[in-house]
Amino acid sequence: MTVSVRDLDVELGGRRVLRSVSMEVAGGSWTAVIGPNGAGKSTLLRAALGLRAGQGSVEVSGRDVRAMRPRQRARLVAYAPQSPKLPPGMTVFDYALLGRSPYIPHFGRESAHDRSVTADVLERLDLAGLAARTLDQLSGGERQRVVLARALAQQTPVLFLDEPTTALDIGHQQQVMELVDRLRLADGLTVVSTIHDLTLAAQYADRLLLLSDGRVAASGPPADVLTRETVARHFDAHVSVAHDAEGRPLLALERPDRSVEEAAG
Repeated sequence: MTVSVRDLDVELGGRRVLRSVSMEVAGGSWTAVIGPNGAGKSTLLRAALGLRAGQGSVEVSGRDVRAMRPRQRARLVAYAPQSPKLPPGMTVFDYALLGRSPYIPHFGRESAHDRSVTADVLERLDLAGLAARTLDQLSGGERQRVVLARALAQQTPVLFLDEPTTALDIGHQQQVMELVDRLRLADGLTVVSTIHDLTLAAQYADRLLLLSDGRVAASGPPADVLTRETVARHFDAHVSVAHDAEGRPLLALERPDRSVEEAAG
């Protein structure tokens, strides 16, 4: 399903956080929203879901997402926030099972299918062994995977993921990104995520949207967006940019030339 954001404006505390942001995401594709801290990446996802007030339009396959009732929207778009509030006494399985809530009748109970879907997601995220553990007993990386598990258990055609690899070690980062990508390819999912790791974003996303100071600074295939000059301008970072066999950018930090800085000083 396509995702279309047009001229989205958001104010927080009297300050404009997003300024006429537009984004077109093709069905079955992955768009990663990147940008420096404070650029408005998380705000974009929350505003697109109607969790943050804003002006503009947000549509999924022509349907106004923000006008939907929460239960209706939860069957269409799953959202994994970066820092959710987790009930400390709840088990991993029961928290992930909450992702099935849009399909469980009011005053009803989950079905065997709901529990099977949840168990499968936990297995795929290497969380099956933690299913009976309570959320307050988890590490930061484990909590992040449980939040993703709840979103994946919704089995929606669109996924909004806010920094899905935060607090994960490099192995679990790759595991999570591979899982999301496999689900996207197998089920035709449309994925919109924020990712702070630029190389990771470039390796998995079809397109990148670079936000800077609340505006769209660049948009397009990773190789077009992640240039040495663009990274220097918007992230104030010195990098070298290589490309893998598929032409996707691989970024590495470079130390600034101190001799030039000393001469300038």
